[in-house]
Amino acid sequence: MAQDNQAQLDVLLVGAGIMSSTLAVMLKELDPSLRLELVEQMEDGAMESSNPWKNAGTGHAGLCELNYTPEAEDGSIDIKKAININAMFEESKQFWAHLLETGTFGDPDTFIHSVPHLSFVQGEDNVAFLKKRADIMQQHHAFKDMQFTTDKSVIAEWLPLMMAERKDDESMAATHIANGTDVNFGALTRQLLSYLSKQDNCSLHYKSKVVGLKRVAAGWQVSIKNLATGQRREVTSRFVFLGAGGAALPLLQMSGIPEGKGYGGFPVSGQWLRCDKPEVVEQHQAK
Repeated sequence: MAQDNQAQLDVLLVGAGIMSSTLAVMLKELDPSLRLELVEQMEDGAMESSNPWKNAGTGHAGLCELNYTPEAEDGSIDIKKAININAMFEESKQFWAHLLETGTFGDPDTFIHSVPHLSFVQGEDNVAFLKKRADIMQQHHAFKDMQFTTDKSVIAEWLPLMMAERKDDESMAATHIANGTDVNFGALTRQLLSYLSKQDNCSLHYKSKVVGLKRVAAGWQVSIKNLATGQRREVTSRFVFLGAGGAALPLLQMSGIPEGKGYGGFPVSGQWLRCDKPEVVEQHQAK
């Protein structure tokens, strides 16, 4: 069972999102004896950036992101970033598959689904770029099934809502790759946290905020405030991971480590458009 109030830790993870929960599970899989604690100032995990309504919910595998394949001044296209990202996502899927094989992780249908990934462009120059990009990427085994077309009827089959009422004289193209995925990082995080809650020498503390962080001989001395009671406690940990989103920056600065210099932060806002009509949603099966 999970143990609480550990004064001496091997690993303290700050933030209960996808980053901390993933690292925590990996560490416990590698060494179940590790004394591990995860603290989160919200009342539950995956309530901020890992919340499914606060991220794109995409299994990023380099299948459709054009910014991963920049075009140089000489016209060449570099796909190394797309290849690297694809490999990393494959490793993530292998890790989830390992957890499923242990029989302790839960149902993958709750967090990952197959969804085609598409790139769509307009204009002659962009069409030429997408064609060149597809030709290059299809030579790599990870992207060999990528389809390219300028046929508007085919694009309409892939993207019926986007193609509705478009002018016939528009120049456009699209690529389609069927093995893309949609990932609910909130559901995934909750499954990882549930897994952790059942491990020995592992505790999860919500409504808990790190208010002090300093290096000591044994690693790091960390002050943690219980936001519900106002009480503070001290723990010492050999290793601290900051997976707290925007809250990680002041903690990084608090640590005083040289690597923290030069980092900054600024507020970013966005607006997600959401459709609650099933008859409309059913017409769009792509990312």
